[in-house]
Amino acid sequence: MFSFAPYVVKGLWRHGMRTFLTAGGAAVALFVFCFVGAVQEGLERLTSGGDADRTLIVFQENRFCPTSSRLPQDYADTIRKVPGVKDVMPVQVWTNNCRASLDIVVFNGASPAQLRKNRGLMLTAGDWSTFESRHDSALIGANLARRRRLAVGDTFSIGDLSTQVAGVFESPVAAEENLAYTSLEFLQYTRGLDAAGLVTMHEAYLDENADPDTVAKAIDETLAAGPVATTTRRKGAFQASTLSDLVDLIGFAHWLGYACVGLVLTLVATTTVMAVQDRVKEHAVLQTIGVRPGRVFRLVVSESLLICLAGGVVGTLVALAVLAWGGLAVGAEGVTIAFQPSVSLGLTGIVIAALTGLLAGIIPAWHASRTNIVLALNQA
Repeated sequence: MFSFAPYVVKGLWRHGMRTFLTAGGAAVALFVFCFVGAVQEGLERLTSGGDADRTLIVFQENRFCPTSSRLPQDYADTIRKVPGVKDVMPVQVWTNNCRASLDIVVFNGASPAQLRKNRGLMLTAGDWSTFESRHDSALIGANLARRRRLAVGDTFSIGDLSTQVAGVFESPVAAEENLAYTSLEFLQYTRGLDAAGLVTMHEAYLDENADPDTVAKAIDETLAAGPVATTTRRKGAFQASTLSDLVDLIGFAHWLGYACVGLVLTLVATTTVMAVQDRVKEHAVLQTIGVRPGRVFRLVVSESLLICLAGGVVGTLVALAVLAWGGLAVGAEGVTIAFQPSVSLGLTGIVIAALTGLLAGIIPAWHASRTNIVLALNQA
């Protein structure tokens, strides 16, 4: 096969426009496939893992958007006494849009000391001391900073909120890099929010041996006598429930990814069939000079593979670059899904391009290898 590589390249170059358009179609389809895959991976990372399973979210019962949940801040003292609870962090959430959005901005207000202890944030710019000392300062995620073109010292205003960027952070949880963190008091006492003494939710961190479901039930039973009823869930389950509409949409988009693969398969197969029809005599001549049918088969499959692989690699690399530098995220009701590239996603895109190229070339290659030499040479 490798000995025929120059011949394969010349054959494709001979019909350069057709080759270019086919490879371009494969690139676009793999670009879309990688984007869909990034959303699915983002959802999987958000709703699974140790943090999602070992952290409980205490939320107001029958509430959805963070702006509608109001729990007493002193519930934290009661929750700490529940067996199995190691620590509790009251969190006030503010978002510029409760509906699904590609440019959602979510502020989380919490104790700076607890944020530093519980969230595992790694500052890439700025420092903790400024954040802890300035009431109106904020730490913003790397994706949010990239998307909004913010740097340390900039003033960041959304709606009624105006903060100064004290630091930019990266997080082990990719979705958190789309958040902005402020002190709890800043969100509680900002004019227009009217949340003094109230929080959106409480994050309960569990002991290693505690059963999350048992502790969640105990928390709700303990707070049942309080002024506001609660619903407690694992963090992953809470986020999946919050994003239920988007989860359904992402599930549908999964089929869009398969449709893109089918499009590439059809496109490359059609191009390969056209190439075989244009070169019937050429393949017959090859067989008359001793090239065996099996070699002709591999020759045609190589052309199909090369077109699809070239387009697939370009589409995959462009998609990964856009995902890496775009800082894109989709969210609803204060929860975001980060579009994050990964090595596995890139490898999957390239492997799918290669397999699609092989499959697309099989039938045309089979017909080319079974060409009747006499009839082919007699064609006008």
